[in-house]
Amino acid sequence: MGKPTGFLEFQRISETYEKAATRVLHYHEFIPHLNDEQAKIQGARCMDCGIPFCNNGCPVNNLIPDWNDLVYKGRWREAIETLHSTNNFPELTSRICPAPCEAACTLNIPQTPVGIKSIERAIIDKAGENGWVVPQPAAHQTGKKIAVVGSGPAGLAAAQQLARVGHAVTVFEKNDRIGGLLRYGIPDFKLDKRLIDWRMAQMKAEGVKFVTGTMVTDAALPKGVINDAKKTVSPEQLKKDFDAVILAGGAENPRDLPVPGRELAGVHFALEFLIPQNKEVSGGAKNPINVHGKHVVVIGGGDTGSDCVGTSNRHGAASITQIELMPRPPEQENGPLTWPYWPLRMRTSSSHDEGCARDWAIGTKEFVGENGRLKAIKAVHLAWADGRMNEVPGSEFEIPADFAFLAMGFVNPVGGILDAFGIDKDGRGNARANTEGEQAYSTTVPGVFAAGDMRRGQSLVVWAIREGRQCARTVDQFLMGSTILPR
Repeated sequence: MGKPTGFLEFQRISETYEKAATRVLHYHEFIPHLNDEQAKIQGARCMDCGIPFCNNGCPVNNLIPDWNDLVYKGRWREAIETLHSTNNFPELTSRICPAPCEAACTLNIPQTPVGIKSIERAIIDKAGENGWVVPQPAAHQTGKKIAVVGSGPAGLAAAQQLARVGHAVTVFEKNDRIGGLLRYGIPDFKLDKRLIDWRMAQMKAEGVKFVTGTMVTDAALPKGVINDAKKTVSPEQLKKDFDAVILAGGAENPRDLPVPGRELAGVHFALEFLIPQNKEVSGGAKNPINVHGKHVVVIGGGDTGSDCVGTSNRHGAASITQIELMPRPPEQENGPLTWPYWPLRMRTSSSHDEGCARDWAIGTKEFVGENGRLKAIKAVHLAWADGRMNEVPGSEFEIPADFAFLAMGFVNPVGGILDAFGIDKDGRGNARANTEGEQAYSTTVPGVFAAGDMRRGQSLVVWAIREGRQCARTVDQFLMGSTILPR
């Protein structure tokens, strides 16, 4: 794979970032992809390790050594064909996936993995620049109709796979534009939304129909969930009009923090801040939440919290503090102990580098207000032992805060859609459906399937793509009695 001695001769090359002082002035992507020579060197580092653990570290089982070798040899067009054979949307995964493949790379034992994610991005960007990503319409139509509810990565992957084998696919989305949380949950500086439009154009040419502003069921949505729907469609109507239904909506129901003062103005769920900002950047109305010159506290240490940090930096916040309930992770994992699994270690995003104070093992006790508006957060230090937390006596303190963004994760599908279909749920409120055998992704309602966050809960974009692809295979088998779609 690559050059047999490449891993000994070449160092890992990381992508470069635009300087923080200038990138906070805009919402554009700021990480240029590797040039051809840099990508070739990274491809050369892929060693002949016998068992390519990166394949299994990647949820879609990308053929990573294969396209690393093709890039090393300059066979770029074959590289994109190999990449697309397992991944419908490498332009997404190469930007927003945390790269579990690199954690599983054999060269990650000495903590110098192959730059798999950067090579993937170089491949798809080069393919786009050269016009190699073209529609692949089916040669024949089956006459079968499939409804896909939700236009995030799971729904789009399922829709594209099914359209390419000749089914008539309609994707329903409650928001005003296609993409789900890809469109409105992830800031533009991490994912240029023109990439979604580019892929949508391909899918439309392949026969996929998109219906926006339409909510499946008329159930009320919980606080913190944005809904642009102007009309609704019932589950009964979908089951009547289509031969199969795939539920692939996101886990948008945010985890709340019911402490005193939660009702104060200035306390918001993260997506109440992020979604309007994405709409503003794309030409919509101004974000009603403006943190310019304000003290911001982000509660939650994951990706959504990091996105709140980056967006607050671009607003020009006076200060940004991010607090996390869990203890501070180690700066570096014990590679030989954790490899090839995803390690727990300290992770600092580009948004943190732009300016942010961070603290761990912090519990929120109260939102403190004045005249109905947030002014501070009363917090306490926590001590963790044997997986349990206890407040440290006498450690209470206050953090100045004009705005607090709750970014503590998402719990389950919204809108009562599973109840409306009469689908059994698991203990976490997700659709009950397994992933094995001929009935994989089948719910307890015949002809109705579930994939992505709707089935597994909040997860990564790459897991959503995997489940969308696998669900499409089951649906094709269900409708036609056999399938040529890959698992």
